[in-house]
Formats: sequence, C-alpha cells, structure tokens
Amino acid sequence: MTLAQQLKEQRMPGSARIVTMNLSESPLGWLRARGLVSVRQFDAGEKLRGDFERASLGPSVTMRWDASGVRGGSGHSGGLAPDAPDRTTGQVAAKQRFDAAIAAAGPGLADILWRTVCACDTMPDAERALGWPARSGRLVLGMALDRVADYYRL
Repeated sequence: MTLAQQLKEQRMPGSARIVTMNLSESPLGWLRARGLVSVRQFDAGEKLRGDFERASLGPSVTMRWDASGVRGGSGHSGGLAPDAPDRTTGQVAAKQRFDAAIAAAGPGLADILWRTVCACDTMPDAERALGWPARSGRLVLGMALDRVADYYRL
C-alpha cells in the first residue's frame, strides 16, 4: 500500500475543516505526534499493546497451525519435536502482564485504554462506543496510561 493509499481525507464532525489521516498510524501514535500524550504515556501504551499482541489476545481469523502435533519420521513417540520451543510460556507471561496492567489502570479507566491502545479505535469512536461526551476520552486515557506506566515502572 502506498502512502497516498494510506492517507485519507475526512471531514471533522461539526466543522468545515478537512483532516488528512494516515490509516496505518495507531490512535496512540496520532496522539503522540500531536503532543497530546507524553513520551512516558506513549511508551506505556506501546508496552501494553506489545503484551496484548504477544499474548495473542486479538481475534483470530484463521486456523492455528503452531501446535499441530504432527508425527515425524524421527522415531519419537509423536507430538511436537523435542527441541521445539515452548511458545505458550511467553504467551502466558504476556497475558499475566497484560491483565495486571489493565487491573492497575482500574475498572473505570480500562475501557478507554483497551479500545484505543489494543483495539486501535480512534478517540471519537471509543467515546461514542462508551457513551461519553466528545473530547472527554483523552483526559481519561491520559490517567489510564499514567497508571499503566507506573505498573511497568516507566
């Protein structure tokens, strides 16, 4: 996809302005590029998203073939090869870190954090989905990211 295809012009609701958006940029990256979140908050969000991705918590759209247990001709009793890495240990640890970071954010702040950082919803979409007033999500997201940064000791 070219940069021209990644950019999209969108009319902002309630204004005559047209804004160009980079569709490959995350909502958190968009906020950081405009100075609306600090470096510490951005790093905390990226660390949380990394744990989310490593734990494979996102929706799966295809069949998983990573632990198929196909027998090989090597003479062992079946299952995975004896020297195959245990990928689930890393996933379990990432899931535990993700759950603890979300718990550190708190129940009222975890919703906007998950929507913008993990699900990559734009701020207006997340505010609408949560039934919040326009432009209220950024403040709440900032508080959530500060708590997650404290959890990750950033």
